[in-house]
Amino acid sequence: MHVDCFPITVLPHLSRLFSDYAQSHAPLRYYQQSPYSREWMAQAAAMPAERRAAIADLLLRQNRAFGAGEKTITNIERLRNGANAVVTGQQVTLFGGPVYTLLKAATAIRKAKDATDAGHEHVPVFWMATEDHDLAEADHVLLPARHEMRKFRLEVKDDGASVGALKLGQGIRAVLDAVAEILGGSELFEWLERCYTPDTTFAEAFGGLLSRIFAEHGLILIDASAREFHALGAPVFERAITEVDALRDALLARDKELAEAGYHSQVLVTPQSSLLFLMDEETKARQPLRRRNGEWAAGKKSYNSSDLLEILQSEPQRLGPNALLRSVFQDYILPVSVYIGGPAEIAYFAQSQVVYEKVLGRTTAILPRLSATLVEPPIAEVMAKHEVGLSDLLATHPDDLAQRLGARSMPVEGKQKLAAAGNALDAELKSVTEWMRTLDAELGRSADVAASKMRYQMNRLRRLAANFQLQKEASLRRHVDAMYLALYPGRHLQERTVGAAYFLARYGDGLVDTLVEHAAQECPGHKVFYL
Repeated sequence: MHVDCFPITVLPHLSRLFSDYAQSHAPLRYYQQSPYSREWMAQAAAMPAERRAAIADLLLRQNRAFGAGEKTITNIERLRNGANAVVTGQQVTLFGGPVYTLLKAATAIRKAKDATDAGHEHVPVFWMATEDHDLAEADHVLLPARHEMRKFRLEVKDDGASVGALKLGQGIRAVLDAVAEILGGSELFEWLERCYTPDTTFAEAFGGLLSRIFAEHGLILIDASAREFHALGAPVFERAITEVDALRDALLARDKELAEAGYHSQVLVTPQSSLLFLMDEETKARQPLRRRNGEWAAGKKSYNSSDLLEILQSEPQRLGPNALLRSVFQDYILPVSVYIGGPAEIAYFAQSQVVYEKVLGRTTAILPRLSATLVEPPIAEVMAKHEVGLSDLLATHPDDLAQRLGARSMPVEGKQKLAAAGNALDAELKSVTEWMRTLDAELGRSADVAASKMRYQMNRLRRLAANFQLQKEASLRRHVDAMYLALYPGRHLQERTVGAAYFLARYGDGLVDTLVEHAAQECPGHKVFYL
């Protein structure tokens, strides 16, 4: 196996804010450190001993329920005794979700190891975003199957409740039977069958699976939706209630500042916004709390600040953070030195930085996760045969790449004739248009238009020849389609699309070890792993 490294800018559709951050060797204005910094390792996250003990007890109970191994239990005790945390997180998606779930966890594990090796005790923690209520993002997995990407979806009633608390139900058996065609016979599939049962919730199944995948690396999991965790973080929620106007104004000011710098905000903030969700007492639906005429509203119900503070006191689990407060809540209940995030998370961290300062009086460092594309041997062979790299796929439409390969495969005589005709045409057109410009400026402009049309027709001849070659050699188009399906399916990044379960079933623990090894990010861009 070998690994190639590309600049992060090889990836399409990145926000300018993330691109600027990822390439900056000095701290960008909205961030505490640059992605190349190691200062976070030595910055102790101050936390009272009693809160450490309380969180360690909760984590111990929770991770044992997930089936955690001894290395995870040891890491929880290290956390209790003073180690700091490298944290990452993700929604509890079916069967572990896309490849980036592995990449996030691997990066947190490697960063914690690097910090510990440097003399600063750290442990890796994975924050399961169980309070997210976007079921449409969590109820399916995409797996490659021959010549298509198949979507396996679990039918679950969406009643607006948090995804993590939803039971999988009887339909999970049919989904497992379906994915067995692709994953069956592997150790990973056996884990899926043990973890994903009708009576388990999305959170329990996801937690059980990740505990097994990362057992040898001691990854600590946390589901902070329970009452005890929210009670620990109650001071954060209290500030979000009592200082709602100041926090909103700070966010609006930051949004204006970002816009003036040429950036866009990741999370929409309006004069009615707050940083909180409220779980309905009867339906359990999770609804955003909004400001309305100096009061609060969630759905059709209204509240005043005293009502919310009373709920926080008696039922803290009913209040939850939105995207801009979640990391602040997280960093209050955990001794976090650094958070590992994807492009979107890093972009909205520029907004939440003002919330950090107002609520915690400090800002946590954030680092980018490992970004990677995994290339299996048959695809690597096709790429090598046609001299195609990942950057070609990401920057080129499949039809255009197919034409390029068709043109390359033409007989030498045909290439020579087209090249000679094109060169001769260019030379003659250049000569005649220059002469006509000397006669009259308007005549010269007309000549340029006519010449452009002639060059278009020359290019059309090239395309016709290339298309004929494609029809003659049908394997060329099949190879192009295979490369895109494997590495850029539907013109979406593999790491954000393909289920991690596919690669784990085929490559097992060795893949996890490889990702952890290379998550040190001596190459801070995008890595291509040739498996």
